[in-house]
Amino acid sequence: MRDVLFSILCAILAVSCWAQTADSKTPAAASVTDPVLSFEGSPAGSAPAGWLGGPAGTILVDDKVVHAGPLSVRIERKADSPGSFSSVAKALPIGFSGSTVELRGFVRTEDVSGYATLWMREEKDGETAVFVDLQNRKLTGTNDWSEVSVNLPLQPGGQQLLVGALISGTGKAWVEGLQLLVDGKPASQAPKEDNPLTAMNRDHQFDGGSGIFISSLTPIQVDNLALLGKVWGFLKYHHPQVTTGQFQWDYELFRVMPAVIAAPDRAAAQGVLLKWIAGLGPMQPCGPCATLDASELQLGPDLAWTADEKHLGKDLAKTLQFIQRNRPAGKQFYVSLVPATKNPSFDHERTYFAIRFPDAGFQILALYRFWNIVEYWSPNRNIVGEDWDGVLREFLPRIALAKTSDEYQLQLMALIAQDHDTHANLWSSLRVRPPVGECRLPVNLRFIGRSPVIYSLASTDATAAAGFKMGDVVTDLDGQPVDKLVQAWSPYYADSNQAARLRDIAQNMTNGACGPATVRLLRGSETVTVKSNRIPAAGMTGISYTHDLPGDAFRLLSDRVAYLKLSSVKVADIDRYLQLAAKTQGLIVDIRNYPSEFVPYALGSHLIEQPTPFVKFTVGDLANPGAFHWDAPVRITPASPQYAGKVIILVDEISQSQAEITAMALRASPRAMVIGSTTAGADGNYSNILLPGGLNTGISGLGVFYPDGRPTQQIGIVPDKTVVPTVEGIRAGRDEVLEEAVRQILGPDAPAATIESLGKP
Repeated sequence: MRDVLFSILCAILAVSCWAQTADSKTPAAASVTDPVLSFEGSPAGSAPAGWLGGPAGTILVDDKVVHAGPLSVRIERKADSPGSFSSVAKALPIGFSGSTVELRGFVRTEDVSGYATLWMREEKDGETAVFVDLQNRKLTGTNDWSEVSVNLPLQPGGQQLLVGALISGTGKAWVEGLQLLVDGKPASQAPKEDNPLTAMNRDHQFDGGSGIFISSLTPIQVDNLALLGKVWGFLKYHHPQVTTGQFQWDYELFRVMPAVIAAPDRAAAQGVLLKWIAGLGPMQPCGPCATLDASELQLGPDLAWTADEKHLGKDLAKTLQFIQRNRPAGKQFYVSLVPATKNPSFDHERTYFAIRFPDAGFQILALYRFWNIVEYWSPNRNIVGEDWDGVLREFLPRIALAKTSDEYQLQLMALIAQDHDTHANLWSSLRVRPPVGECRLPVNLRFIGRSPVIYSLASTDATAAAGFKMGDVVTDLDGQPVDKLVQAWSPYYADSNQAARLRDIAQNMTNGACGPATVRLLRGSETVTVKSNRIPAAGMTGISYTHDLPGDAFRLLSDRVAYLKLSSVKVADIDRYLQLAAKTQGLIVDIRNYPSEFVPYALGSHLIEQPTPFVKFTVGDLANPGAFHWDAPVRITPASPQYAGKVIILVDEISQSQAEITAMALRASPRAMVIGSTTAGADGNYSNILLPGGLNTGISGLGVFYPDGRPTQQIGIVPDKTVVPTVEGIRAGRDEVLEEAVRQILGPDAPAATIESLGKP
């Protein structure tokens, strides 16, 4: 285990610990060593047998400086020692139950420039559940033997403890007399509990890094790595030894990857893969075999490539086809379906947050993991719009050769954007998405056509927002034309359609370094240059990510028109809203926002007279990765009180995911009409994906369709009547979408002044 693991873990969590220093008046406590944690059986001057430790040469057994036993372990770092930490550790299965586990031991230090500490880490399925060290009570400099202790709460289902000691900087530390206690008693006396280890816990070979270094890639290496990525993903979801969790599959990748990189041609790479697959163990014919039910099949697996002998070679093609025919039915280790909602849950995927980048192996792993999840578990794989195999080839050198952590994250953003799914952003890394900066201009922008327009000011401070006016069209930022900036930034914005992409760019495009900024504006026919300042967003008031009316969730615009915005709706208040709206001619439901509560049923049930289907989903098939089946249509059933008036639903590019499914439900009313513009086109329950480096993204986990089979992904909710704001309307402070909703309720003969006054923000 390499020292880099701890350089990050040490900052994660510190819970209770204590250190008691022995002095001339207080004799040192007796050392009662747990036999499992002793260093006996190893000759002095050697690394302790049965322990993990590193870097090499810094961890040695000592028989000269001891506390009470015959041997201690010495951790010794010099100025030229590799890294910044040295550590010794032992992995112990958690075969007991209790509330708290404690590691005790005796530590002595000499000239430690950093600090010495004991530490513990609890793991579940290979991931850190809790980590604790003595960093908040460091042993620094020179100290006589001290009894120290660290403890942590036992987590349900924990499978393994890693316990040990480390020092940072230079100097020496000796450790002896280690004990493991559970609720104050020796672990051997604790109640027994079976928490079986998985391969994710047993395999630690690459915890500190993949050991794969790549300075360049030739075309044949890219070809062979692309083949490896496809085969690795296929086996992950088809081979019974892998689907049952018998391998730490990420680490198996690192074991085979060097030979694939070294292969001089395609045939040699095929031979490497065949040998690797054979090493997984015998593949027995299935019984019973998994089958593909085509009766409700919406999208089938795309596995024709496994029969391509020209690309794979005869032997590898036959091997993959045999595995596919004899794939297991039922559970998968790395994926399951969420109960009730049935979107995929990507289980046992480790984040490897402690890995130091660049690390070509882990970077390629991130590419393979995301690419194969889309390949097998995205219900929208068939509408990606890209050559998905081509995406794999294109991004192999871009991601593998990224030289910094930020560059790695930026290239992952560009990869994820190729999926064209607004759910699939690199949410952990938005700080590296261009334009970067901690500050922004005090304005809210929105694209009208291809032009970003100031639709409101993001500060009540007149000085901060001086020079800007609503309706100004931004043409240049700091001397750069906006259209060129948008073109440069767009590849890093993962969005289902252009409306959502421009929405996200508009919300970020004034980001930059704090301080002066120059903005060129088109104000009517006049060109205006404004000298302003980017300021921290935390100091602004009025930053807006919705286009609905300010104020209460419900109001009567008149005795004939009711208005309800969902950004602050409360399910508990819906009956009251409808009672207040009962005598109106129409109810405007504003979903130019993200609903504060889930209301498709609670509200939709009051708008229909009979059970009405409004959506149907496609769901994945664990026995047939890549297959998606139609689920039964979802219905709304009527409830009292019934609202008898018109229902006008307002949507735009802000409407996404829950907002879109809500619009579909309310649209099921025979009196409903949707007004506005294209929505974000990202629906279906969000499925989270963890990536190496502590990163996270996701996908739309369900295919979402109208009951007649019309899709919504990328397309969004298409309005019955398209109405978009105009620059002139924004300049005049009008809400033209809301005005059209009022017009639809009052009728075409309603006075324009009345419509405009009722639609005023």
